Amino acid sequence: MNITEVRIKLVEENNERLQAFCSVTFGNAFVVRDLKIIEGTKGSFVAMPSRKLTDRCTSCGCKNHLRARYCNQCGHKLDENRAVRDADGRAKLHADIAHPINSACREVIQAAVLKAYQDEREKAKMPGYVCTYDEYDGDDVDASYAGIVSEMGRTGYRTHASHAAPRGTHLRSEDAPAPVRKESETGSFGAGIM
Repeated sequence: MNITEVRIKLVEENNERLQAFCSVTFGNAFVVRDLKIIEGTKGSFVAMPSRKLTDRCTSCGCKNHLRARYCNQCGHKLDENRAVRDADGRAKLHADIAHPINSACREVIQAAVLKAYQDEREKAKMPGYVCTYDEYDGDDVDASYAGIVSEMGRTGYRTHASHAAPRGTHLRSEDAPAPVRKESETGSFGAGIM
């Protein structure tokens, strides 16, 4: 595993524990974004990107975050103890999206990220400091669907004809909702409502 770049975005001092966000590039080919550098009781550590866990309302079936007390859709009161708990009794509210599967890999990533974090803190003290976290070298990349398909064709991937978007997605012009007219176009408020 070869870490080729680590980008750091420092967080303002008013946040107590969150120190920075970062992205890690592996072999100039694969990027993992939204890692966090957090101040813990034993020093700084790297938290992997995660998503909030959800469950469904027993009344309407709408997804809600596990900390929600009421359903976002129907307002039904939710059981506050519905989250799975770990061995210490803490509720598991997040699941990792990407993470190392052994401690050696975690140590390599954490060492590289914390070194880059210290370097970025030193750079931030210099006059004219500019954060490069959000800078992307995308000028020469065609990120359109047609560009990706044509690139796939050049690299030997099999391509096929495009499909029409499914009905109801508003990607087909005949499915798009009618444009809303402004009050100035209709003459008076509510005149365009049928």
